[in-house]
Amino acid sequence: MRASFIFSEVLTGLRRNITMTIAMILTTAISLGLFGSGLLVVQMAGKTQQIFLDRVEVQLFLTDDISSADPDCESDTCRTLRTELESEPSVVSVQYLNREDAVADATDRVFKDQPELAQLVSPDSFPASFKIKLSDPERFGVIEEQFGARPGVESVLNQRELVERLFSVLGGIRNAAFAIATIQAVAAVLLIANMVQIAAFTRRTEISIMRLVGATRWYTQLPFLLEAVVAALVGAVLAIAGLFTAKNLFVDDVLADVYDANIVARISNSDVLFVSPILALVGVGMAAVTAYVTLRLYVRE
Repeated sequence: MRASFIFSEVLTGLRRNITMTIAMILTTAISLGLFGSGLLVVQMAGKTQQIFLDRVEVQLFLTDDISSADPDCESDTCRTLRTELESEPSVVSVQYLNREDAVADATDRVFKDQPELAQLVSPDSFPASFKIKLSDPERFGVIEEQFGARPGVESVLNQRELVERLFSVLGGIRNAAFAIATIQAVAAVLLIANMVQIAAFTRRTEISIMRLVGATRWYTQLPFLLEAVVAALVGAVLAIAGLFTAKNLFVDDVLADVYDANIVARISNSDVLFVSPILALVGVGMAAVTAYVTLRLYVRE
């Protein structure tokens, strides 16, 4: 099999169906770009989850009688709760916040940039509480089960629930990207199939002659398969370039404040590099399989 002949046939085919080739390249690039975006969101969600889980705390809010009359946690009920919490194997630390401490904590975290609202907050607005740091955030259920109904406990707040809400949003973005990518992939597959059929039809005479003189079926059909693979590879390169461009020129600027506040994990160039081979393999594999199936089903010469 002469490689020069194969390559010349591939180039001829790509030039002959230039408009369909361009359409296939762009459709493949969009599909792979969206697929890559979904993969990046998955990576970001995983890193963000670890950031938040490392900071997750469980907070036990105490009843009004303790909040009002026991600012130093000296009553039997409060001391017993604290002692038993500290003895739990999964508990790293326990911090008692009376009402004044709770106001200071809220002012520091919630109203830090809104001093006018902070002035409206009074100690009566917050109950006393225990802030509990766990070695394993998954152990929240144990804390709630053992202490949620104890005397002196009003309610239990698990910050992990708030984290899971954030991840549900990230999961929705990921799913939307994958859904659109799937639709675009179907369009790309149809374009590849059409391109292969049209290319084979326009060269049906020369294919028939080559078969008459002894050329194998693979020899005559390989150029069509390679045309699809080359077009898909170009589309994958465009998709990867688009991800790098979007990340460095758009995403970094939009999420700069969120990155600096360590709310979500940063998408790095190494993350894009990590998904790049996956995009190339998916694009080439999709094109090769589609072209092969099309040739087997529709091209009989």
